[in-house]
Amino acid sequence: MDTNKEAVEETDNTYVTYLQPGRMPLNAGDNSYGSAPGPGLSGSVGVSESVPLLVPEPVRQWQPMTKEELELTAGGPGWRKVRRYLVLLFWLSWVAMLATSIAIVVVSPRPVVTPLTWWQKSLFYQLQLDLYMEEHTEGSGNMNALCEQLPFLRSLGIGALILEGLFNKEASPLNFISTGKKFATLPQILHLLAESNKAGLKVVVDFCKLDLLRLQDVAGNADKPSNHSHALWFWLEQGVAGFAICDTDAAYSEKTLLEWRGILKEFSSQEEERIVVVKQMRDSLPPLNNGTLVDVVMKSILPSSRHVLSAKEVAAAIETHLQAREEVIWPSWTVEGKASHDLKKLLLVLTMTLPGSPAIQYDEISQTQNVSLKAGASHGEMTEPTDTDLDKEKMKHSAVALFTSLSRSRAREEALLYGTLTFLPFNFSTSPSNSTLASPSPAPILAFLRSWGCVHFLILLNVGPELHALAPAWAPSLPEAGVFVTSTGMDRLGSMTLKKLELQPHEAIVIKLFEAGSYS
Repeated sequence: MDTNKEAVEETDNTYVTYLQPGRMPLNAGDNSYGSAPGPGLSGSVGVSESVPLLVPEPVRQWQPMTKEELELTAGGPGWRKVRRYLVLLFWLSWVAMLATSIAIVVVSPRPVVTPLTWWQKSLFYQLQLDLYMEEHTEGSGNMNALCEQLPFLRSLGIGALILEGLFNKEASPLNFISTGKKFATLPQILHLLAESNKAGLKVVVDFCKLDLLRLQDVAGNADKPSNHSHALWFWLEQGVAGFAICDTDAAYSEKTLLEWRGILKEFSSQEEERIVVVKQMRDSLPPLNNGTLVDVVMKSILPSSRHVLSAKEVAAAIETHLQAREEVIWPSWTVEGKASHDLKKLLLVLTMTLPGSPAIQYDEISQTQNVSLKAGASHGEMTEPTDTDLDKEKMKHSAVALFTSLSRSRAREEALLYGTLTFLPFNFSTSPSNSTLASPSPAPILAFLRSWGCVHFLILLNVGPELHALAPAWAPSLPEAGVFVTSTGMDRLGSMTLKKLELQPHEAIVIKLFEAGSYS
């Protein structure tokens, strides 16, 4: 065996090579290589080869900082106190803001929902029964046609019928106007009442303009109930929801209404209360000592007139009602006066957006009839409809669509049911493209606001025949952005801004306003 063989020794995973005695070291000679200089020497000869070429750095073990080191790093003991104070200040501020928010919510006024009765939520439909019978087919079929329309009326949102023209002025409320061909009989009216109840429609019988005092006891005994009280009993037993009387009737008095109230109370319940409706024919309702005797006061927006009212007369009448103070008795608005055809839709929008229960006339909305073909005058022939018939049919469709839109908006929007009314003085400018040629006398134009909490509905009425745009300085406190709810032309859709809004002639617009970034 070769004694000069290199020996390899492994120590701590480091291989050290050395020569056994008797052998020449590898670094002998001047031109040696591979030697590692020792400390303090630079490449000297004879340095031991046992020194490792790479010396590993010592590994430091991690240790947590002491309290003194931590305080020194964080800035000293004073910084610890500052942090405590800042955390305490943050929580105190947060609690203060929370308490302030709660106090604002509790103290600030908020709308209180008052439970509404059925007549306060209902839409009244005034049906002149004698005129309806004259306009439609003769015989018993006309009453059947009316009964078939009841579900349609209910689908439009109508809640109650006011049956007018049932009695002659000389007749008793127990006897009908006539038994002729074009008038209803008692069995037909009872059938109508039964079908109305099936359709979910209340019925109010109109005694207006009847001489009820003539029906009093012939003996003149004031203590004995009048004969017309028996008529009330009869109709209430048939399911009638109430009665209407005019303030111009001779029987309109506190005594008569007290007698009515006593009878109605016996038939009333919490679910189905019977009511008294007073039609206001005068400028102001005659006062009563007991205000609880009347449930609804029906008013006309337009005054009675033999001629068609002009646009300025209509605007003056509307403004008078908008500026009037709120009445104690629940109002119901209708249109009895004469206005041009162009303003009928505008008045419909106004009636449906005023506080109270709208009362719609029969001719304002009616079930559309199929006029694509109509019966001929003889031999059962079918003739093509004329252009006039098609125009009337188109107007009926448009009126029904507008009424349906208003009815649905009123049913789902609290602002149109409970909201307060604020009349807005209207400052307007003429069409921007033609402002220099504007007439010095402005056309009648009106606006009002229905508000409930943070929700606002703006109703704009352009009664005049000219195009108008809103002035930039008009109602600066109102939100500028909004969304169209409906309009008389049924052509307003989507979002809008008041700065760019123009009102068409004889146009009414309903707008739901909202703040920027709000989606209420």
